[in-house]
Amino acid sequence: MIRYINSLENINEDNMKGFFVDWPNPPSLKKHIEILKGSSYFWLAVDEKSKNVVGFITAISDKVLSAYIPLLEVLPEYKNKGIGSELVRLMMESLKDYYMIDLLCDEELTEFYKRFGMFKSQGMIIRNYNRQNGI
Repeated sequence: MIRYINSLENINEDNMKGFFVDWPNPPSLKKHIEILKGSSYFWLAVDEKSKNVVGFITAISDKVLSAYIPLLEVLPEYKNKGIGSELVRLMMESLKDYYMIDLLCDEELTEFYKRFGMFKSQGMIIRNYNRQNGI
């Protein structure tokens, strides 16, 4: 059974392993915890049996009008079980009072996010891959 929480109580590096799949320079487990602590909002999906985090979503916000969702990830072995959808649903509920909620994603993910009322837009980005690990 999966439990959804928005607290780091009883969460540590030992139960946060396996994320940032296919990233050339992934953040360390310590940096991952820092990312969660530095986020305005986050939700975690925790496997009740193993006590491990199997998915997460983060948002940063001015806490007035806008929020941005930079990260959503579910461990590969837990994909296609509705965990990502539930994490997005919970985050959208957390952000429901904001004027704008922005998110950038790869083209193949646009249909997934359309299910939550999002629509395609244009954006500009910079990627400093040598800083991808947060160091």
